[in-house]
Amino acid sequence: MIAIDGPAAAGKGTLARRLATHYDLPYLDTGLLYRAVGRKAHALSVDLDDPDAVAPIAIALDPAEMEEPSLRGHEAGELASRVAAHPKVRAALTQYQRAFADRESGAVLDGRDIGTVICPDAKVKIFVTASAEVRARRRTDELNAKGRTVVYERILAEVKARDERDSGRSVAPLKPADDAHLLDTSDLDIESAFRAAVTIIDEHS
Repeated sequence: MIAIDGPAAAGKGTLARRLATHYDLPYLDTGLLYRAVGRKAHALSVDLDDPDAVAPIAIALDPAEMEEPSLRGHEAGELASRVAAHPKVRAALTQYQRAFADRESGAVLDGRDIGTVICPDAKVKIFVTASAEVRARRRTDELNAKGRTVVYERILAEVKARDERDSGRSVAPLKPADDAHLLDTSDLDIESAFRAAVTIIDEHS
């Protein structure tokens, strides 16, 4: 079991997918669960800040809903951060995540509380991070490459606001597990980050 955690745009998703392929393990992007809940709540005009209104959506979530391509967009990430702050929503989705992780073959999960809450007994935990400025630049470049016209300063403000929401929530806040390996990708490309992660995993397998 490999737990990959970290803030938005640190590169944890890309890294986790590469690791899952490298080790031939099933992979779950747990953020898609919260993105699917947030997007559905928004589509139904449900108040995203009302836990009692959002929780039933999380409880009834169909895994097939995570296949929607738009969930990987910037807006879906912002919606996810809001609904993820609700303990009732997190409780509803925890069982799904743990069931996915509880495989004899092992698995790779990435998110924000995998090593601390979902799989505290994971064999390897890696906390992927980067400075807010670097992450905002990556997100800006990504959105501009997709034809969106976005301003770096606005994206930076959103990144910092999301970090504050994710780190400051009362349940399962974003933070490294005590036994997690810190991987700062501020000055690393994906290939260098991948090699660094493989070294960490192989040393603990």
